[in-house]
Amino acid sequence: MSAREILRPEVLARLGHLGHADIVVGIPSYQNAGTIGHVVQAAQTGLAKYFPGAQSVVLNSDGGSTDGTPDIVANTIGPDAAVVLVSHPVRPIHRLSVPYHGLPGKGSAFRTIFRAAELLGAKACAVADADLRSITPEWIHLLVAPVLDQGVDYVAPYYHRHKFDGTITNNVVYPVTRALYGQQIRQPIGGDFGVSRALVQHYLGLPVWDSDVARYGIDIWMTTEAICGDFSLCQAFLGAKLHDPKDPAADLSAMLVQVLGTVFRLMETHAERWDAVQGSEPVPIVGFRYDVGLDPIKVNPARMVDHFRRGVRDLESIWRTMFDRADLEQLKQAASQSGSGFSIDDRLWTRLVYALAAAYHRRVSERDALVRSTLPLYMGRVASFVTEMADADARQVEARLEQLCMIFEQEKDYLRRRWSAEI
Repeated sequence: MSAREILRPEVLARLGHLGHADIVVGIPSYQNAGTIGHVVQAAQTGLAKYFPGAQSVVLNSDGGSTDGTPDIVANTIGPDAAVVLVSHPVRPIHRLSVPYHGLPGKGSAFRTIFRAAELLGAKACAVADADLRSITPEWIHLLVAPVLDQGVDYVAPYYHRHKFDGTITNNVVYPVTRALYGQQIRQPIGGDFGVSRALVQHYLGLPVWDSDVARYGIDIWMTTEAICGDFSLCQAFLGAKLHDPKDPAADLSAMLVQVLGTVFRLMETHAERWDAVQGSEPVPIVGFRYDVGLDPIKVNPARMVDHFRRGVRDLESIWRTMFDRADLEQLKQAASQSGSGFSIDDRLWTRLVYALAAAYHRRVSERDALVRSTLPLYMGRVASFVTEMADADARQVEARLEQLCMIFEQEKDYLRRRWSAEI
């Protein structure tokens, strides 16, 4: 194996035996024995049903599972075409399960999938999470067809999610990414996507794979690089994303540090790009949009408010290095509120997020510690949103999030001033 080759010789040999593939569907996994069989079957059925003339490979990139995940992939029987499908697939669908190497994390799995797709000369590559319970064969069609038929380079997922699921996306990542780069990608860290050969090669050529971005935050990195690389974009409506939901009041400090740290590092990489952007534009959505039932999520806003109040009490000395005095006073006022009157309004929240980004950029303190110190603020914001939207339906929630995004766009000059301010 050469110094630059990331795949093991035995994997290269198996890919060499296959020779070529038009489509690669990658499934990164770790301890997903309970769900990966369903994901593999959905991928196989989708490829056979919608791309019967294509040479296709389903590739599982596993991170060292000890629960039998790779064995399930190897032993999953493809669909009986005579029963499940209208016609037999013209070409067989191959299944590979290979370990990934390098930094532990999802990024190393993606790199393995992308490198295999490059070696096979694939025209399109799709990736699906291994823990999905709601994936259907139609997902494969929606993620791959825009690449093959319309020349799209990046197909982002568009899901219906419970109104209290994806709180980091809804309150931070989506509004920030949209305001920064001007593209309304609703799920910038969705985890399921389709990419073209050109974008695969672009990703592989970037010096990120031995960094912390490859360990954490790879999803937002891919979305941002697709936008800033001027690749063509669309979104695919996939219906519900059903997985194991978590209470937003659970311990999210690690995820918040990982995701926001990546967002802020990308802001430094693409500062000239986002500085020139004002406003945003819609990104086309393919697929038939429909309402779906969603798993309920139990939320404990009182616990989040308690966390917020402790932060206001204990972290003022740190926050004073990041936030304006007037904003700190508003936080203290919010901490004195109780019950249904508790609120952290959109404009204050936007200014806090932007001030945090600037403090991270200016290194006013150790970076991870800065982000961790804002977890109580995040908890307070989510509690405020949950309280306000307790009786709202999905459309009302989306309308409310649209208002938040507009505030992030309107306050972008505040970010510019803080970003360029001297320490």
